[in-house]
Amino acid sequence: MFDRIDHVGVAVDDLDAAISLYEETYEMQLAHRETVESQGVEAVLLDVGEGHVELLRPLGPDTAVGKFLDKRGPGLHHVAYAVGDIDAALASLSEAGVELIDSEARVGIRGSRVAFLHPRSTGSVLTEIVEPAH
Repeated sequence: MFDRIDHVGVAVDDLDAAISLYEETYEMQLAHRETVESQGVEAVLLDVGEGHVELLRPLGPDTAVGKFLDKRGPGLHHVAYAVGDIDAALASLSEAGVELIDSEARVGIRGSRVAFLHPRSTGSVLTEIVEPAH
């Protein structure tokens, strides 16, 4: 079902400090920076192999990432898997009994189509599926 790991999402308080860590210490290249208003985040993608690390800074305390930071602090937020057909993947996952946060894909970073799966159905790991923009 999943083609590869697309990215690992990391929630951060200080985006510029996190970028410095990943660029200077880990020697990852900054690939993209974007504010995704619909998800309430400023997001940065850094290249690592064929995938990315996605750093997420909340736009406010009442956003999903803002609430995550308040409750858990900075750290691993989610794992995202690339799929070729997100609609088919959502249908298959739903049929298999996976609880979906998003029953339909929404627009994500770089024009991708994304949907989240509930941690109750995924071994306590917030899971995102991503159909990259073509």
